[in-house]
Amino acid sequence: MQSNEGFDYGTELPPCQPCQRMKVYRRLARLLQLAFPPHCRLCGDPSSTAFRLCSDCERELPWLDAGCVQCARPVAAATHCGACQRRSPCFDSTTALFHYQPPVDYLLKRLKFSSELAIAPLLAGMLASRIATRAGPLPERLVAVPLHRARLRERGFNQAALLAARLGALLAIPVASRLCTRRRATQPQSLLSPTARRLNLRHAFDVYGTPPAHVAIIDDVMTTGHTAGELAWTLKQAGAQHVEVWVIARAVR
Repeated sequence: MQSNEGFDYGTELPPCQPCQRMKVYRRLARLLQLAFPPHCRLCGDPSSTAFRLCSDCERELPWLDAGCVQCARPVAAATHCGACQRRSPCFDSTTALFHYQPPVDYLLKRLKFSSELAIAPLLAGMLASRIATRAGPLPERLVAVPLHRARLRERGFNQAALLAARLGALLAIPVASRLCTRRRATQPQSLLSPTARRLNLRHAFDVYGTPPAHVAIIDDVMTTGHTAGELAWTLKQAGAQHVEVWVIARAVR
């Protein structure tokens, strides 16, 4: 057994290598921020906000203030819309941050089709701020709407997974990245009628294992709700009890 005799406990040990590297990274980040101050993603003016939007642009975004509590369809008051009263979807509630209108539609298209991946943390940060202010428990897991492996190879990333990763980090909720898969390569929903969308997604997802009781599905846009509805149905068949949906924007056909 090695003796501690003669060791001066008052002697300050030299900093470890990881600590030194972190100090260097912090100094470099401060220098980069001074050299390249943040600018608004929309108008280009200097921005001091955490979301990299200037206050004017952030204030003028098409915020969705009142929507159906189940599908987030814009309504005059927070109640169930007529469509959900006639045919209730499989998910229990929806949180949507914006109407799918300019400039939010522009930002989502740049993220999805132009690979501007920095837009994902920008939008997810605003959605996380909305979620953090609500009453009630948060879900136990986040589930991004999965892409088929062929579409994932073609695009190179899943925008829903990027949003889920950032939301999970900000809200301290684990992301179940391997819980769900897309069984088959479905046609793009944007090219189909509402009825064709529903048939296109029937039995499109698989769930591996047993999901927790409370799950949130993450996607960029909800239009008809068929994608979220089919995934929610699959999760509930596997054992989930409460499934909510979080999206950046709600579109209405």
